Parts: sequence; structure tokens; C-alpha cells
Amino acid sequence: MSMMKFSRKIAAVCTGFALSMAAAPAVADDLDVLGQFLEQNFPTQQDALENFANSRLEAQALVAGPLLSSQSALILNNKTGEVLYQKNANSVRPIASISKLMSAMVVLDAKLDMDEMITITPAEIDRLKGTGSRLAIGTTMTRGEMLHLSLMSSENRATHALGRTYPGGMEAFVAAMNRKAQNLGMFSSRFYEPTGLDFRNVSTAHDLSRLVAAASKYPLIRSNSTSNYGSVFTPRGRQNYRNSNALVREGSWNIELQKTGYIRESGRSMVVKANVQNQPITIVLLNSPSSATRVNDARRIETWMVQRPS
Repeated sequence: MSMMKFSRKIAAVCTGFALSMAAAPAVADDLDVLGQFLEQNFPTQQDALENFANSRLEAQALVAGPLLSSQSALILNNKTGEVLYQKNANSVRPIASISKLMSAMVVLDAKLDMDEMITITPAEIDRLKGTGSRLAIGTTMTRGEMLHLSLMSSENRATHALGRTYPGGMEAFVAAMNRKAQNLGMFSSRFYEPTGLDFRNVSTAHDLSRLVAAASKYPLIRSNSTSNYGSVFTPRGRQNYRNSNALVREGSWNIELQKTGYIRESGRSMVVKANVQNQPITIVLLNSPSSATRVNDARRIETWMVQRPS
């Protein structure tokens, strides 16, 4: 449309609008009504420029990567080793209960009797953060059941009991954790205890991708971390457990291995090894503000995987 025709059309509309309003009492909002009508029916050049700019930003976002709330992130193609996306991936951060993947490998490497009965004692009481537990003092389970609750539901007392009953005790267990980390090339990682309640248990997104790769070679870690139900008898009665990861509970993702983590210093964190859009990938998310943003970050990654150019 030429500028002259556009001007004539505006004039005609304004004349019609004025005639229709002439018979009605004047109100303060008349000009606003006219303005809204013109905005809806006659987009300006500025509107066109904004639409073009927004489309460019969306296209750039597909190339640059998903917009995530997590402070550190890594997306790795497990088949090719290609890093699809990274954000502060070498930043050293507390990893909370993701530590339990390392604890599980140390337990399994020792080839301990998984049917041996272990009792929760006062030694398992959390004196770092003061967190509670449904595993009452005196609860007795097999080592295998302890490992299951540790990985599936992030049960701290179960994890601590696994370390305490390791040959040589807790000191030997933590030493084995750090030795294993060094052997895996996790040179920016350090462990001070098995549960992750100590904020000095630290790692990076890159290091944790190595941890996930190693842990996924253990069938029991894969099955326990993705299990969604557990039940145990305690002095307080039967306690039922579900998976700590909402993605597992919902059941819509094809997850091979996962672990969540949270303490105040670490924020909400998660590692996931899964098939997303027919690609085998590892996702590491560290220091997300909340459980909801942590899961939403994973969903944004899934959407990004669908939309990104191949």
C-alpha cells in the first residue's frame, strides 16, 4: 500500500470514528479507544522491525543453546562425545547428593555382600545440616536395600551407613571416593563424606559428565537410580519411598541413570543420562534456584533438542 493510500485510509477511518462518536457524550477514554483500534488494524514500521528482531533472536537462541536457570550446565552427546551446550561447565560448585553416585561405585567396587544386614545407628544422625530421616535408629536392612534408598530417594542415613560399614570405616571410604575421582580424571572434584551434606563435596559440570559415564557402567546403579518405589519396615512402621527426581516419577523420559542433589550452598542440581530425541545425551545442571526450575531446565533442553538445526 502506498503512503498516500495508507493516509487516505487512516483519514477515512478517523472520519468514520469521529462521526460515530459525535452523537455520544465525550468520555476521557475516546482517544485511547481510537489508539487501540489503529494499533490493532494498522501495524507500524516499528512493529515490523520488532517482529523481525524477535525472529532473529529466536533463531540465534536455537544455535546458542537453551536459556537455563541453572548456573552451570552441560549437554553431552554420549555417542560422539560432542559437547552440544555448556554454561560455566568448569566452575567448581558444591554438588550435594550427586555425591551418592560416587559412594555407590565405591561400595560396588569393594564387592561387599549385598545381603549383609546393616542397622541404622546414632552415627547416622545428620549433625551437619540437622536434616531428618524416616529411617529411624534401629532400622535394619540389607546393604542392597540401603544402596537402593540411597540412589533412588537420596536417603542420607542409608548412604552414611554404607560408608560407616565399609572395610576400614568412613575414613577409608572417603579416601576411596577421592581416589576413584582422580582415576576418572575428575581433577576438580573433592569429597569429604559420602552423602553430599557437606558443602565441601565439590565438582564441575565437566567432571560430573565423567562421573555419569562411569556410574552408568554399573547395572545396579542404573536400575536403582531410575527405580520409582521402595518400602522398608522401621521401628516407626512401614515407610514407602519414591524417586527424588520428578522426571522419573512422571515417566515421560527415557532415563538410563539420574541423581538429584540439594543443600543450601549447592542449589538444586541434577545429572541425567537419557535418550532425548533419539540422541543418547548426558545433562548436568548445577545450582538451579528451585526444584521447579531444575525440572524446567531439563524440559527446555528437550524442546531445544527438537528445534535445534541438525
